[in-house]
Amino acid sequence: MEINGQTRLCGLIGNPVEHTLSPVIHNGLAGETGQNLVYVPFHVTTGLGEAVKGAYALNILGMNVTVPYKQAVIPYLQTIDPLAEAIGAVNTLVRTEGGYKGYNTDMTGLLRAMYSEGIRIREEKILILGAGGAARAVAFLCASEGAGKVWILNRSIEKAEAVAEEVNRHFGRQILEPMTLSDYTKLPEGQFLTIQATSVGLSPAEDEAVIEDEAFYRKVHTGYDLIYRPFTTKFMKLVQKQGRPAYNGLKMLLYQGIIAYELWNGITVSEKNAAQIYQKMKKEMGIHE
Repeated sequence: MEINGQTRLCGLIGNPVEHTLSPVIHNGLAGETGQNLVYVPFHVTTGLGEAVKGAYALNILGMNVTVPYKQAVIPYLQTIDPLAEAIGAVNTLVRTEGGYKGYNTDMTGLLRAMYSEGIRIREEKILILGAGGAARAVAFLCASEGAGKVWILNRSIEKAEAVAEEVNRHFGRQILEPMTLSDYTKLPEGQFLTIQATSVGLSPAEDEAVIEDEAFYRKVHTGYDLIYRPFTTKFMKLVQKQGRPAYNGLKMLLYQGIIAYELWNGITVSEKNAAQIYQKMKKEMGIHE
């Protein structure tokens, strides 16, 4: 593309940012949709507030925010979307009058990724593995999308109880039930949509899953791992061994980026364009299926 006086700039704030796939998503989308836009990563080690203020002063159209700044960026925003406020984390900044508005497109991205695979949350029985920041966000998503019942399983029952209490109070109903990972045998009969929201399975623990017992995976009708490196996690392999479908987090990454791009540019990205970008992401990762 030609960079000229009309080119708009978007980018990513984080530490580290060197291995991000976000430029593949956004520069790819700019090419596919004909937008005069360039996306670059910004390695911010200190001065987060100054970085946000400087981005606004430089007329930067929008920013993504990644670790470790998804919570820390909130005080520097002009306004915040209600879902992002409830989740307590922001990953997308959209330029508005006087400052940036914060959104969480991670969870709406997860929802669109699930929809693209034919997975629905409404009235579903769901297991969430983990009780950290990602699991907490998934719990809010499940409750907001009308899940029937959600069990949140974690090594520390206290963390699971804290998330369950917060989500139940926010929605005014007892939708989440906390449980220790080792108590999965006490789950009711039936099979569950299971979302793996821990860091277990990331390098250097690619050969590990947060639950290893195959008996657990007989309770899973669909597995969804938020991890996308490795492309097929141990959790996914254990689900697939039972003849059930399992998905990784790459499409969640894709769609969170697409939703951010749509917010910045006021457009709708077609599923055809989404599929083209997904293939570019897999190529960048060296995935050949």
